[in-house]
Amino acid sequence: MNDAAPRLAALAETLLGAPLPVRVRAWDGTEAGPPTGPVLVIRHRRALRRMLWKPGELGLARAWVAGDLTVEGDLFELLDRVAGLLWERPPRSGPPPAAVPGAARLLRDPAHRAAVRDLVALARPLPPPAPPAEEAVRRGGPRHSKGRDRAAIGHHYDVGNEFYGHVLGPTMVYSCAYWSPGGTLEQAQHDKLDLVCRKLALRPGDRLLDVGCGWGSMALHAAREYGARVTGITLSGEQAAYARKRVAEEGLADLVEIRVQDYRDVKDGPYEAISSVGMAEHVGADRYREYARTLHKLLRPGGRLLNHQIARPPQPDEETYRIDEFIDAYVFPDGELSPLGTTVGELERAGFEVRDVEALREHYALTLRAWVARLEERWEEAVRLTSPGRARVWLLYMAASALGFEHGRLGVNQVLAVKPVPRGEAGLPLRLRTWGA
Repeated sequence: MNDAAPRLAALAETLLGAPLPVRVRAWDGTEAGPPTGPVLVIRHRRALRRMLWKPGELGLARAWVAGDLTVEGDLFELLDRVAGLLWERPPRSGPPPAAVPGAARLLRDPAHRAAVRDLVALARPLPPPAPPAEEAVRRGGPRHSKGRDRAAIGHHYDVGNEFYGHVLGPTMVYSCAYWSPGGTLEQAQHDKLDLVCRKLALRPGDRLLDVGCGWGSMALHAAREYGARVTGITLSGEQAAYARKRVAEEGLADLVEIRVQDYRDVKDGPYEAISSVGMAEHVGADRYREYARTLHKLLRPGGRLLNHQIARPPQPDEETYRIDEFIDAYVFPDGELSPLGTTVGELERAGFEVRDVEALREHYALTLRAWVARLEERWEEAVRLTSPGRARVWLLYMAASALGFEHGRLGVNQVLAVKPVPRGEAGLPLRLRTWGA
């Protein structure tokens, strides 16, 4: 009997307590849901088995990465409709969601139990499908130990420099750009690198430590445009090899050194300036004070730190914060986000004087949409360079993140801090920024 989609729509409305926000097409060709807009295509009943065996975000993610779920139409619109339903639902009574497993929540209500039984019948459950090969392997050792951090960074960044080139463009900058109306991605990334250098007040001969240097773009810009002597560090061997090649090609080997090194192992301070752009998300809440103190020690008195970092809103009870399952399993293993206030507080506790905070939330949304457009335009080549699953990971992660920044569920901030000198001089302009420039 071909009735999978109508049954799924009815089940979803029962379980979610709201009308199905998108159209669904099931493996038997049937459809249900709103007549217009994007379509969620459930290509195989195996997708349901994944969600039954792992209720919640990880089950959905596995189905997406494996290709059991696809989208016809605007992915951003589909994610926006679904995210709006999930984020705007009033909280249920009882323990907070993070404290109760998804399956346990569903089975409390008799109507939910009946819906789950019907879902089991549709799924025809067998042993759980194996996770897609793109899922990060189980990690050993303490979280954010040096070895575990190297493995996590390798999972994310050692995907292939050519693949990243297709997504990021010729600048090879993997962090939020700094946009002007009508500008291009390349110009916006150039402007971001220059913004960091200007905030750090770089001068010829200044020693700059670029923590998490990526493919070397910041190091090259600071050396080429400002005459800084730059040490760039990364835990990714592929990134380091690419960055060193760029340094040699530009004839900047006398100014730029690229190392495969943990920030905790840098011992050759003092530096006049430190840039940390899109790296602190990997540090972890338990290690953040160590991170801040380490960078503080590496600066000379009066030295400047520019910390560019994604943030999340604070929670009423921070003990309930959990790392996003999809991001942890497929994108940034062990990555953690902190509220802006927590980051500023830790920098101050380490001895820094915070001099400026600039929020760039909308800029990251624009950047991610530009990356998604590039990936979609080069989809076949991206799949050839990695795998269909890996390309789907990046597409979903970037599209969902763009919406997170647009709706204020994520933020990104540049924090400029100074290591004070005894008499208090910061060595910065009296007017640091000109609004509206």
